[in-house]
Amino acid sequence: MEQGETKNYHESSPDTDNVEYVGDSALAPSCGDKMDSTGDANLESTLSCQDINMMDQKLRPIEQQLQYLLNKADEFQANLLYRCDILQKENFACVVPTFLRTCQPYFTYLESTARSSLPQRTPLPMYIRSRLLDFSQQLCARLEQLVLTYASFDFLSLEEAEPASISHFYIGKCQIDRVGLSIYRYCRLAPYLAGVHTGLYKRMRWNVERPREILQQEMDGEMEGHLEEDKPVAGKERATKTEYYFLCYEEVPEEPAEGGDGEGKGETVAIGNVVRLWSIGQWVQTQPEPVTDDIYEWVLCWVPQAGYHRLLCLGAEEPSACSATDCLLGELFSQQSPVEGPSHETT
Repeated sequence: MEQGETKNYHESSPDTDNVEYVGDSALAPSCGDKMDSTGDANLESTLSCQDINMMDQKLRPIEQQLQYLLNKADEFQANLLYRCDILQKENFACVVPTFLRTCQPYFTYLESTARSSLPQRTPLPMYIRSRLLDFSQQLCARLEQLVLTYASFDFLSLEEAEPASISHFYIGKCQIDRVGLSIYRYCRLAPYLAGVHTGLYKRMRWNVERPREILQQEMDGEMEGHLEEDKPVAGKERATKTEYYFLCYEEVPEEPAEGGDGEGKGETVAIGNVVRLWSIGQWVQTQPEPVTDDIYEWVLCWVPQAGYHRLLCLGAEEPSACSATDCLLGELFSQQSPVEGPSHETT
């Protein structure tokens, strides 16, 4: 692996200022809004050729960095396929983890620039936002393919229970006001609970960090006693609380149609006696107790137990990483109360 060349990219960063404030027309949609191909066409039709050319020029350095990373992924895969030597196994085993770390700053830049919403920040033009998220999606798909290829040669493991495995990788983060969100992509469907069959398989994970004061305001004082107890072992109250959300796949029993319109269930495709269903839900830990001062409960617990509180049903078609993140952000920051589906207990 050409580590020196990779390191040079890792230390570089895109020209944020050139992209962040390009005009004020066609402002980015609120978090969670999605653009389809029709929306892209309509958007481009409302912009002049001069506007598009100017924005493409601003994006060119960022697209060149994308192409660099895609080319490196192709190079690493070609080396594996055509120069595979059992004596080089140790070298091949470190290629993918190193390269994934190299891509992290680029993912951070793309997702943060495209999605973050801060009071002092001018919103991006929708055209640029869409292009940045497309870059992120392209790199995510290529890295996923690279990881699966190396795993097929047994140079790395995808089993989450193994400490050195690469079951998932980081694909960016963003911040909406004071709420931070980090995004992870599983290379293949992974059991919701490692080592325990639940019928749920996870494809993406989002870590959502909320400041304590925001949580307390949202609960209107109902959980004041609980918040006082929810402290780490050292006794110092944490400034933030992390919630975990997952994009999951499951096969559920097919329900007979009885005149209902299936509102809130999304589209399904019958496969014998079951239907395939994608959904987004929240990790609700039950064991060890989320609030406990007994460290031994954590040490002796091989697999934490948790329920799956379904928030959104997305239907039978797997959403892209970009689209799934849009859906979660739309749900988390909508003014409406969460859409409650049936909770999937895994304890």
